[in-house]
Amino acid sequence: MDHGNTRFGCDRKMKSAVILGIESSCDDTSAAIVRDGMLLSNVIANQQIHAAYGGVVPELASRAHQQNIVPVVSEALKRAKVDKSELSAVAFTRGPGLLGSLLVGTSFAKGLAQSLNIPIIDVNHLQGHVLAHFINDDKQDRQKPKFPFLCLLVSGGNSQIICVDDFFKMKIIGQTIDDAAGEAFDKCAKVMGLPYPGGPHVDKLAKTGNPTKFVFSKPNIKDYNYSFSGLKTSFLYFLRDKMAKNENFITENINDLCASLQATVVDILMKKLISAANDLNIKEIALAGGVSANSALRQTFVDYGEKLKWNVFIPPFEYTTDNAAMIATAGYFKYLKNDFCEITEVPFARVEM
Repeated sequence: MDHGNTRFGCDRKMKSAVILGIESSCDDTSAAIVRDGMLLSNVIANQQIHAAYGGVVPELASRAHQQNIVPVVSEALKRAKVDKSELSAVAFTRGPGLLGSLLVGTSFAKGLAQSLNIPIIDVNHLQGHVLAHFINDDKQDRQKPKFPFLCLLVSGGNSQIICVDDFFKMKIIGQTIDDAAGEAFDKCAKVMGLPYPGGPHVDKLAKTGNPTKFVFSKPNIKDYNYSFSGLKTSFLYFLRDKMAKNENFITENINDLCASLQATVVDILMKKLISAANDLNIKEIALAGGVSANSALRQTFVDYGEKLKWNVFIPPFEYTTDNAAMIATAGYFKYLKNDFCEITEVPFARVEM
């Protein structure tokens, strides 16, 4: 939506653009400041309470966001050495995500923007993950993917292959028809008695395991789409049968189980991506989302990049999970286009790219 002709559309090219980004789509409250495309701060408040329930509890998440958002925004401004009066716009995650959590971030963004008489910018959470590759910070000068590129977006809620033609011209060409890769990791980890979130624990234990020790089901899904529900069921039944013969099977084989599970998920993800890259003749390949922190997936990305002559782009660990740096960066690109959001717009739990 382009609102460049509103009262906010004057003289911005002559001034420094300072964007506050707010991310509250799930259980992390985050705020970041970007000035003229350069990240100055990125603050994240995690919610530990959900570990006791084995997953995110939406009501608890929204309450924690209410407690965290003011101190998180305040700390982001402090670290960036920016006063709120210097802000040019407030960018916020509009969706997809947990509606209660999104409402907290959306409401705060609207209230702050109105008090400062500055525009608000809505950001698609998934586009934010893709645009994490364009975050500029003072740590290192990273190469950016060139358009068009393919992005494998993998997280607890999404497993997608996205064709990116421009900053905001993206098309999902493949996605999961049921569970996401991160969800499969978490659910299988729970069956093995590992803490939530299970993905990082599987990754850690897999480092000393044999990835070929056990064989699990791989789906046969058409086109570039994914499915992980069959793997989850296969894994559950496999453990059930083994435990019937040896009640200590999981404990005795935990490292090999994690390594084999991880190798299966990575293989499923990469086969579809390779097929899409070959069919579309695209060599610029990016990785994004929370599961992109997985060490096996990152290494496999590098290995295939060398083998298939890809230019691969893997985000730094701090930009893989939900963070406001990607929201502020996406907001900055929208700001340059005068692409603002009306104050009447509401968040959505599900939105298309």
